[in-house]
Amino acid sequence: MRRERRFRGISQRLAAHYLRNLGGEGETDDRIEGDGWHAELSAEQVNPVASITLTEVTVVFVGPEAVLDPLIEDFARKAMRAGG
Repeated sequence: MRRERRFRGISQRLAAHYLRNLGGEGETDDRIEGDGWHAELSAEQVNPVASITLTEVTVVFVGPEAVLDPLIEDFARKAMRAGG
């Protein structure tokens, strides 16, 4: 199974760090592999509103559904950013 998610407000380096904390390993921040899953990461600058530029990290998760569901939920919780 393949699932693609996008996250704003975090860097690719930080996203890779979160995936490593969730059991993944990887020499670079482009691909992290875990037990039964892997994730491919990329980042780009987006302009959601005229003068505001944000980093948007795309994470493509690949693995069995039973592995991906909790992994994506845990990752999303770590990647959530609150203002203030």
